[in-house]
Amino acid sequence: MSYRTNLFSKMVILILIMLIPVVLLYWYSNHKTTAVLRDELNRSNSNQLEFFQNQVNTHIELLSSWPNLLIHDPDIASFRRIYTDSRYFDLDAINLVKRIQNKLSIQESSSNWTTKLYLYSPSMGRVVSERDARFYDKQALRESIVSGWDVRKIEDGEDEKFMFSWITASPYGIKDPAVNAETIIKLEFDSDNIRDMLDKFKDDGRHDPFYYREESGVIYNRTSDRGLTNRLMNQLAIHKLQDVDNRTVVIDNEPYMVNTVKSSTTGWYLVDYMPLSDILKPIHQSNVLFYSSMICLLGMSFLAAYLLYVQVQVPVKQLIRGFQRLKQEDYSVRIQPKGRNEFSFLSERFNSMVEQIQQLFQHVYLEQIHVREARLKQLQSQINPHFFYNCFSFITSMAKLKRVDAVVAMSHNLSRYYRYTTRQERDVVPLKEEIEFVNCYLEIQQMRMDRIRYRIDLPDSMMRQEVPPLIVQPLVENAVIHGIEADADAGEIRVSGEKQNGVMILRVEDDGQGMTSEKRDKLLDKLRGTMDQDMGCGLWNVNQRLQLRYGEQAGINITESPLGGLCVALSWPAEDEIDEEEVSIQSE
Repeated sequence: MSYRTNLFSKMVILILIMLIPVVLLYWYSNHKTTAVLRDELNRSNSNQLEFFQNQVNTHIELLSSWPNLLIHDPDIASFRRIYTDSRYFDLDAINLVKRIQNKLSIQESSSNWTTKLYLYSPSMGRVVSERDARFYDKQALRESIVSGWDVRKIEDGEDEKFMFSWITASPYGIKDPAVNAETIIKLEFDSDNIRDMLDKFKDDGRHDPFYYREESGVIYNRTSDRGLTNRLMNQLAIHKLQDVDNRTVVIDNEPYMVNTVKSSTTGWYLVDYMPLSDILKPIHQSNVLFYSSMICLLGMSFLAAYLLYVQVQVPVKQLIRGFQRLKQEDYSVRIQPKGRNEFSFLSERFNSMVEQIQQLFQHVYLEQIHVREARLKQLQSQINPHFFYNCFSFITSMAKLKRVDAVVAMSHNLSRYYRYTTRQERDVVPLKEEIEFVNCYLEIQQMRMDRIRYRIDLPDSMMRQEVPPLIVQPLVENAVIHGIEADADAGEIRVSGEKQNGVMILRVEDDGQGMTSEKRDKLLDKLRGTMDQDMGCGLWNVNQRLQLRYGEQAGINITESPLGGLCVALSWPAEDEIDEEEVSIQSE
């Protein structure tokens, strides 16, 4: 039934229907927000890295312009025109060298980077620096001259550094500058300058920036996590880096957002990374707060639904079960009120109503019993009296013929017959007494008609059954009057019985003229209805009394008898399960 889909289930489903779209929308919004945040962070990080990279490139490009400026200096131009084979300079040359050293010092001091400037004179085989003027190895100089920036790794204790150098030769475009150039200016600085900028860049809010070039190595900031950085570089080396690149690299199940920008000046990549957990931590905290709130809300909703189920659905179901039992005529049903609310009031009113109905039905039932008893008495009194008239006529005739024995026999059977019918105060009698009464009746009829023969075959267990009185004699009387008297060749009557599937069946058969199937069906229809003037009261009386006693399953059935006449059968529920051998009462 529909009420079995209880209120609690409906409310839980409704709550889920309401909350699931909210959770899905939040998840979708959170997913989109996270994606947008990552894109914006990647863009912001790339812009900051590009800005820092431009700063470093500007410094390096500025430094690379120094040799070009110094080559055109008059003192340096004068220095390259000095030719001497002596190991010592004259006074003018010494003063020129000092002026050049002073200019080199001023140039080095013009930048906040620590740099070194060297002036080579291939004609003299000398190199002038800020603090020295010495001979140099031309072969070593030749090996160090490359196009663009030259980077070489140098050891500094346990740490490693990179030395960046830029060489400019004058005049430009000559072959073998180490021998043929008039002047060579070399600029050098080490990676500590870049490291200082990385440290400052990291202090500005970056996570762990560093420089990387595959063929050279890594320039770390001073507080770098070198183990993590090296593992990160191994992951980046798997796929070639782009000039501007954004990647997500997973190390030890921890995702890192990595941003890289390539320097167009040195070819080094500026790399910065940070754990996504640090970036998304506020979002994760917001998610935890939201989902915790959803769980609490869901739990509170379930609790509210359960309370509503207990306070409303359970009392309603109790009322429904109570009404169902009341519908099944169970007037002992009561509902136990719980609490003090509207449903406890309804339960109390229901119990009061059922109690009143029960009392009313008890009164009505008693009245029905009295009515039924009165009706049974009335039905018993409706036995057709014409039988007695015939018997007295028979006695009168026999007396006129001086048949004293017939008068005595008739009087004896008639007295027994009359005693049974007039002194019947019981509602039920054993079937054995009813059969003895029928036997008296048949004896009387046999005196009146010599051709009557009868046979009574009933089991002993059936003889002990209690039945309403005067239910068999009307059937036998109908067999005599409508069966045998109507047919001059008829005269046999048989009374038999048996038990079938807990039902007692008693049959009265005759060999009279019988009835057609249409007339039998019509008679059965009349027996089920109300008695009318066209129908005698005998069979209708018996049928009504059986049904009043045993219910609708009891009654009369009329079929064709194997003897040739009718077979009228009584059926009623058996009152015991005792089976005995059949006894037979016969008379010829």
